Amino acid sequence: MGPLQIVWFKRDLRVIDHQPLLQASQRGPVLPLVVIEPLQWQQADVSARQWAFCAESLEELRAALAQLGQPLVVRIGPVEEVLERARCQFGIAALWSHEETGNAWTYARDRRVARWARSHGITWIELPQFGVIRRLPSRDGWARRWQARMAEPLSPAPRALPPLAAIDPGAIPTATDLALIEDPCPGRQQGGRAAGLELLESFFRVRGARYHRELSSPATAYTSCSRLSAHLAWGTLSLREIAQTSRGRRETLKALPSSERGEWLRALRGFEERLHWHCHFIQKLESQPDLEFRELHPLTQDLQQNNPEHLAAWSEGRTGLPFVDACMRALMATGWINFRMRAMLMSVASHHLALPWRQSGLRLARLFLDYEPGIHWSQCQMQSGTTGINTLRIYNPIKQGQDHDPNGAFLRQWLPELHGVPLVHLHQPWTMALVTQERIGCVLGVTYPHPIVEPASAAREARQRLWARRQELGFGELADAIQQRHGSRRSGLAARSGGRRRRPGGSTATNNGVTQLGLDLGLP
Repeated sequence: MGPLQIVWFKRDLRVIDHQPLLQASQRGPVLPLVVIEPLQWQQADVSARQWAFCAESLEELRAALAQLGQPLVVRIGPVEEVLERARCQFGIAALWSHEETGNAWTYARDRRVARWARSHGITWIELPQFGVIRRLPSRDGWARRWQARMAEPLSPAPRALPPLAAIDPGAIPTATDLALIEDPCPGRQQGGRAAGLELLESFFRVRGARYHRELSSPATAYTSCSRLSAHLAWGTLSLREIAQTSRGRRETLKALPSSERGEWLRALRGFEERLHWHCHFIQKLESQPDLEFRELHPLTQDLQQNNPEHLAAWSEGRTGLPFVDACMRALMATGWINFRMRAMLMSVASHHLALPWRQSGLRLARLFLDYEPGIHWSQCQMQSGTTGINTLRIYNPIKQGQDHDPNGAFLRQWLPELHGVPLVHLHQPWTMALVTQERIGCVLGVTYPHPIVEPASAAREARQRLWARRQELGFGELADAIQQRHGSRRSGLAARSGGRRRRPGGSTATNNGVTQLGLDLGLP
């Protein structure tokens, strides 16, 4: 067959707007390859629910490539070993892929592949997939570059791929093949581009009309949010095509009479803002890979402590704080929860329960079908108060429930043991008298747990810990350096010497404009 152009698919499982595939097809026969590495699927931040979505997306990608002439080739094992066998068997003209800002494991893997390619004189062409910029020297001008990338034309699929009849396509492994722990998720979204396109259409035509009003409540967010985040995380849709679809819809709406637009324009502005922040946060991990493990601000280390009992109660939705437990159980069952509730879950874990952000972050990473390392770890640190540059935000889980589930429908859906609790007590069942508990069949400590912490005092203690750190000598100077490296240039924040805003008590605080956005906010 002669040397082949190998297109290495990773988290970009599509043929539309896939520049590596298009460019490789213009240079010779293409081997479209995905390598499933069992060791990757044994890492602490992945799960069987994520694999199920990925496997469905791979099946659809294989069919799409087969229609072009050459189906997807699947191999299992370390990628450099798979590539070495390909080099020995038929030769490699070039290796093509998208750039990936993944976790530490994929970063180390890519460095190994780069060394392998150099050792054999093979060119590895990595092309950008998002608005993230590799080897970015400064954040200055980053937003303009992001806008320019989103405006680039979508790449069409190749016209045809010559079939490689001598190459066995290989089987897509099962979760059992990968030794993944059983992970029931009955409400999980379907993988594959077709499901993503269906969501795209329904959001921009119907569901997104009240996005800006209904994205914060879990009672409405499952319908009014785009639900595209998993498709973006696995690349069945591209960020560029989502952004351009939104902008096209906005231009169409502008031509309509105001009476027919409703609130669509405001909804779309809010949605597009979050597309921008998607890459803003991934850029942080791209520029500083160790933020997955190490506090962004070094003086925030050791703010939290190990407590296995608290971690287990929080992870399983049995803290005795109803809105926290309902959100966690909904996430466990569906693989998704809206951005504000993600932020609240992380805030409660870090502040009220004083759990290390890495521990609780790993638990959430496995539950999120749309886990995106760059967004996830940046947000875990932000909600935990370890960035040093964001306004401290300690969510009140009782108030969050009262504000975003005032009639208790969401609580009763996910906490059936509280079904008979009167609404006046629902968000704080410990306020019920024992005789009332016995009468309705919901006795705290038996039917539903007592709160594992007293919310108000736990929040007060957390606030004192955090502000004590921010008042330490040198904290502000380090925060300035972090802001310069990672902060949004649209925030308009002055440097410390230029009169940075101060909080009562002399401690500094900054807000780079994203404290409200929550975890994995790219497409809530």
